[in-house]
Amino acid sequence: MSFELLSLETIQEIARQYGYWAVFLGITLESAGIPLPGETITLVGGFLAGSGNLNYWIVLLCAIAGATIGDNCGYWLGKVGGWPLLLKLGGVFRISEAQLVEVKKEFGENAAKAVFFGRFVALLRIFAGPMAGIAEMPYPQFLLCNFSGATLWAAIMVTLSFFFGRFIPLERIISLVAQFGTIVLVIVIVTVLGTKWWESRQLKQQSLDDMGELGERDG
Repeated sequence: MSFELLSLETIQEIARQYGYWAVFLGITLESAGIPLPGETITLVGGFLAGSGNLNYWIVLLCAIAGATIGDNCGYWLGKVGGWPLLLKLGGVFRISEAQLVEVKKEFGENAAKAVFFGRFVALLRIFAGPMAGIAEMPYPQFLLCNFSGATLWAAIMVTLSFFFGRFIPLERIISLVAQFGTIVLVIVIVTVLGTKWWESRQLKQQSLDDMGELGERDG
């Protein structure tokens, strides 16, 4: 079931009908790697708490627990069978194993940041857990970054809709949060590409300098 198949009205109805379970399962499944609108469900949960239909603290605990457990499921799925699956997907999209190895290496080098901050970034929220497992991120480190990031993210999302939902339409809150996530994703992509370009430029310049020094010695 994709995001496009769930309207905001449908999500609100599900949240009203199933309450805390909707918040918990919605973010759990999204964090495990299933593309459900977990963030929207969490915002709806905070909004319903603000209107008196749910309890703020229970919604918050459900969001933290769901995000933490879901990412743990994603981590172990990635660790156990994620790499062979990634190789198969790479073959479908004509991505070489060498390129995937490079992606795995780079994610491993930035795994702590990706897991902690990935909660706030579109797409990374879904893939950070499985990628951490594929990159063989040490589990204790993953657990700490995962729980810390999940707690901060849940506190912001639930509190945001809990308080501002009384003055701002829920649709507007969700739109602003989605725009923020997209902007952060673009910044991350530009930063990664810019860093790669700079490193390539530095290596090229170093190679030219080395060749120049070699030429001077030979001369």
